[in-house]
Amino acid sequence: MLKCKQASQLSSRALDNKLSLREFFALKFHLLICEYCARFSQQLTALNIAISNAGKTIEGDTSIRLPRGTKNTIAQLLNSQQ
Repeated sequence: MLKCKQASQLSSRALDNKLSLREFFALKFHLLICEYCARFSQQLTALNIAISNAGKTIEGDTSIRLPRGTKNTIAQLLNSQQ
């Protein structure tokens, strides 16, 4: 059985990498019985989506006052993290 620290690490890693079958099921089981880790996992996913979307909108946002090249670089870096 996973401890909460292990579950949070796996939740984070699952955003970027495919978990092994054993890790996947261990995490899913833990998330079913631990409401705090389930909430943490949902929040990680929401943040990941928000950051991904930020890269798509930063280039055209006129309220962000940065040189155009800087805005493009930030957008490219954010989009490459997906």
